[in-house]
Amino acid sequence: MLAFPAYANTLESVRVWPSPDDTRVVIDLHSEATFSYFTLSSPNRLVVDLKQTALKTKLPIKVSDSKVLTKIRKSSPPEKGTYRLVFEMKTKVTPNIFKLKPTPGGQYGHRLVVDLPHNPVPDLVSEPDNTPSVSRDASQLAGNADIVIAIDAGHGGEDPGSIGPKRHYEKTVTLAISRKIAAQLNRVPGVKAVMTRTGDYYVNLNKRSSIARKNKAHMLVSVHADSFRSPEPRGGSVFVLNTRRANSEIARWVEKHEEQSELLGGAGEVLAKNNNDKNISQTLLDLQFSHSQKEGFKVAQNILREMGKVTRLHKEKPVHASLAVLKSPDIPSVLVETGFISNPTEERLLTQRSHQDKLARALAKAIVTYFEDNAPEGTLFAQRKAASKHTVARGESLSIIAQKYGVSTSALTKANSLKSTSLAIGQVLMIPGGKPIVLAKVKNPVETEIITHKVQRGEYLGQIAGKYKVSVASIRQQNSLKSDTLWVGQKLRITVKLKDRPIRKHIVKRGEFLTKIAHQYGVSVDSIRQVNKLHSDQLAIGQYLIIPNK
Repeated sequence: MLAFPAYANTLESVRVWPSPDDTRVVIDLHSEATFSYFTLSSPNRLVVDLKQTALKTKLPIKVSDSKVLTKIRKSSPPEKGTYRLVFEMKTKVTPNIFKLKPTPGGQYGHRLVVDLPHNPVPDLVSEPDNTPSVSRDASQLAGNADIVIAIDAGHGGEDPGSIGPKRHYEKTVTLAISRKIAAQLNRVPGVKAVMTRTGDYYVNLNKRSSIARKNKAHMLVSVHADSFRSPEPRGGSVFVLNTRRANSEIARWVEKHEEQSELLGGAGEVLAKNNNDKNISQTLLDLQFSHSQKEGFKVAQNILREMGKVTRLHKEKPVHASLAVLKSPDIPSVLVETGFISNPTEERLLTQRSHQDKLARALAKAIVTYFEDNAPEGTLFAQRKAASKHTVARGESLSIIAQKYGVSTSALTKANSLKSTSLAIGQVLMIPGGKPIVLAKVKNPVETEIITHKVQRGEYLGQIAGKYKVSVASIRQQNSLKSDTLWVGQKLRITVKLKDRPIRKHIVKRGEFLTKIAHQYGVSVDSIRQVNKLHSDQLAIGQYLIIPNK
């Protein structure tokens, strides 16, 4: 009888994280990897040989949402005891491959990370420019430029952030709230929101500031959900940069959590190789951040005032901490903790769309109010505030001019004693003081919901992922799956977009009526009426109703 060889290592799972700039493949291993690799052309492939390693997961893996990677499969090894992985590529890529040790919190064990850049040109933003500079000046602007706000959804991809008692991930909450904030800001004339990440992927902490700088942002707002070693703490906080030590136990906890985030995301090991890292950090902390610190503190106070109207506050004053995302000397930055996901009550609130809407609206209002009082030169906000006269140009109407300066048409009519709304080219209008901007109510264009799927006989991960239009990697991550093997009756938590959720049908039973059915599914009576084209609220036993996703 032949004995199977006892390999020193096992390949336990493969996770794929596509992002706009690169595709990251994370190979989970039982112990530290011993590996080699090379590339091939015609067709383009990356070959990774894992020494003394056996397979404990399913291959091949087809990848549909990456700009460079199409498939990961096995191939004939060059020698006994070696496991060969082949990455089938769409184009020639120079990979970056490195090992990561187990994370202190136990989320991950040994990993081999393969980063596949989408752009062959070196990514300059990965090395931040720490030279202080002014993010905007009047010479760069045309006089009616937008105020640019960078919204940073904390964590993402390989790094789930904090995990609540009910297994909700911080990275999912922060992305949902950030999208809503961006949607609110983009509805305000003269404001433009950009996001440091738009999906479930990891962005290096230093690169987040670089994305803001690349977009010439006037402010960076990083969105997080707090956590602590015990479930008792509750409420929102706002962190601002301190060049000295953190001034509270929570702040020190957040600083330590950031280090863990780097290890989860994959940059921590690389940064640790730089023996001068502590000196670099100290130099950064010693830079003169007077303008950014002062303005960051102002907007932090605004955010706390508005956020306190919709949720409990943990700290009523800005908290000082030394965090990477706050260290841009040229961009005022704040880090907003929207609540404690480690607290069961707040975990439930943070995953509710209605509560997310309230938080997003509060933050957007605080940011807009700050810039109404501190409008950068050359922006539309500054023009609105300073303008007292306007010369009518071709194509302009009273309503267009009113919107431009943030005043009503009736106020313009009254201030200029106009008898009609007709204007002449070259006519000079007096502009009354603009009213505070009122935020319009907007709905996040990408609403999500966490559903529970019960595995049926014959189902497999790829099939389930296709059904809900999500990636296999996201299901693995959300359920901490070590392999692709499923069993009948297993329950999987899946975050789905509402528009992609499968159509639900309901068969009317005795005693049921529209209000009761609407309440059961968490939708409005009117939405059921519309989708089913009901002309009355009378229902028949056995009648089929389509239940809308909203």
